[in-house]
Amino acid sequence: MVETLQVRQRGTLTLPAGLRQKYGIRSGDTFSLVDLDGMFVLTPMTPMVTELAREIDRLRQETGLTVEDLLTGLREQRERYYLEHYVGDAANG
Repeated sequence: MVETLQVRQRGTLTLPAGLRQKYGIRSGDTFSLVDLDGMFVLTPMTPMVTELAREIDRLRQETGLTVEDLLTGLREQRERYYLEHYVGDAANG
């Protein structure tokens, strides 16, 4: 598919309505533009933090964990990491 875009005032490009509808592109969506020696590749940037947060919460609910359970596990893991990487190194060095 070949589409024609025109650069407007202040460098604005308008994506054709058909493409916006086909890919669910809405006002405010963010894209990454990669310049490959004059060939431009435009890809949507996925809001990863929001998606990851939803997935974590879904898994938390499926397993019956509370937020406090997650925080306790995080504290325990952080303590183990600290002991392994800092206290252990000091004892060996």
